[in-house]
Amino acid sequence: MPISLVSRILAERDIESLMDTALGKSSADLAVIHANLVNVYSGEILPDCAIAIRNGWIAAVGSLAPGCIGPGTEIIDAAGQAVIPGFIEGHTHLASMVTPDRFLPYAIRAGVTTIITETMETYPVAGRDGVMDFLAAIEAQPITMLATAPALASISPATSRMPAEDLIAILDHEAVIGLGESYWQAVLKAPELYMQRFRETLRRDKVLEGHSAGASGPKLAAYAATGVSSCHEAISCQDALERLRLGMAVMIREGSIRQELSAVSAMIHHHVSHRRLLLVTDGVNPVHLLQRGYLDAVVQKAIGLGFSPVDAIRMATLNVAEHFGIDAVVGGIAPGRQADLVIVPAPDRIVPQWVIARGKVVWKHGDVLPNVRRHRFSPKSRDTIHLNDDVTAGMFCMRAPQEDAAEAEVRVVTLITALVTKEERKQLPVDQGEIRPDPDHDIIKLAAIDRTNTPGKTAVGFIRGFGLRSGAFATSASWDSTDIVVVGVTDADMATAVCRIHALKGGFVVCDRGKITAELPLPVMGLMSDESAETVKKGMEAVAAAVHALGAIPPDPLLTLATLTTAAIPYLRICEEGVFDLKSGRYLPVVMT
Repeated sequence: MPISLVSRILAERDIESLMDTALGKSSADLAVIHANLVNVYSGEILPDCAIAIRNGWIAAVGSLAPGCIGPGTEIIDAAGQAVIPGFIEGHTHLASMVTPDRFLPYAIRAGVTTIITETMETYPVAGRDGVMDFLAAIEAQPITMLATAPALASISPATSRMPAEDLIAILDHEAVIGLGESYWQAVLKAPELYMQRFRETLRRDKVLEGHSAGASGPKLAAYAATGVSSCHEAISCQDALERLRLGMAVMIREGSIRQELSAVSAMIHHHVSHRRLLLVTDGVNPVHLLQRGYLDAVVQKAIGLGFSPVDAIRMATLNVAEHFGIDAVVGGIAPGRQADLVIVPAPDRIVPQWVIARGKVVWKHGDVLPNVRRHRFSPKSRDTIHLNDDVTAGMFCMRAPQEDAAEAEVRVVTLITALVTKEERKQLPVDQGEIRPDPDHDIIKLAAIDRTNTPGKTAVGFIRGFGLRSGAFATSASWDSTDIVVVGVTDADMATAVCRIHALKGGFVVCDRGKITAELPLPVMGLMSDESAETVKKGMEAVAAAVHALGAIPPDPLLTLATLTTAAIPYLRICEEGVFDLKSGRYLPVVMT
């Protein structure tokens, strides 16, 4: 089988040069001196340490041998500041909003020197070639970039399919270290679909990443029995404890989608080991990234909630590395490890001053953003919105079962939080045989239009809780889907918004009374922009403001809209096949007869 990236870089390491430097026979390329070293292996903070680096690897730590520092050695005097391992992001989604090369400078500035990202968004809309293009985007960057293969859990049968040869080709890519999150409901309901993917992953000694939101008791045990090794969906201390006791690594999520660190931090009072607790973000969008920071802010928050500085740092370094089996390379500061270091003022003050990755200074306080390699996505990856026919208002028409009826009973997808939905049944007015939305009572239309497998195939429903009083809002960046998803008060505005998505080759669009009032182009796979993070942040804010001006209730309407297609969040969702109930695993008719 092909060799992994981690195995390859270990094999290419010049061990003899590290030994010679440690013994003082040859000098280091770079040395950090007078540092308080946070040792995540022993749990100690060791004063006045030095770290010798040669050819990108750590040669010696502590008191250095004479000759280890020579005339050509670059010296960084930490002057009593703390040196910690570079942070490792263990679960994120980089194929979102901005391309990886636009995201990385901010991650590096935050002290992140390794990122493990999902690729699940790319396969449904761009196939194997799209995944490979995305993996090429994370290659040859100044920090270590790894990925998981897509597990493809979806409410759409078309989006759940993957030829075995595609999965094998992706799993065999050197940067892929496991299979990405697989939703427990899908695995338990259709094990025949997922066990082949699990076995191919395990045959390669790679990890199975999990997603067990809402599972407990026998169902959680059955899911754990598949070999799934982690879960990032614990939303309480009890959730986290149950998963720990079943052998799972618990990824505590603190990002743009959910923030569970405060709730899960109650584990401090249970006196259990923290060695299988991992701090992750599950993705941060440009607004979050630029306003609130990245893993540096998460680790700082963990310390503020009562985790010891060593434990908090270890939860974003060594614990993550051990979970993925890459701790021979990253995760700690010791001889023979890759030289990924961050200098911070103190162990409890996570404000990066210097960031060193693979033995090179990639950023220091006061510098502009670090340099990264720009990737040019292929023309194919930039042309993934395929609608065979013109989008018209008629696509969103919903006929009543009785043409002369004054009202019709319909099943409504009702938002009970910004992300979670439930089923309701409502009476809606019928005009000339067509069921109309009722924006005065917060019931508007919801539709999903396939852009990949059966272009133009459309399912229409109704949604309550979004709050629009006028206009329409559409996106191509829907989760676990190949669909453009749109909500709206009028069919005409919905059609105009979807047509604009087609013209932009992806993005978010707000339309009101026939005019586009805000838009954010995402032309790379309909998921990402290759503009700067600052530009995309402004675009996100403009879109959110325009949607809120139309009456939208969710605080982050972009996120709420994008998640209406996902199999990850209960209970009612929509795809091009129709409205789907995650509890029963069935498509449900919208109009009651």
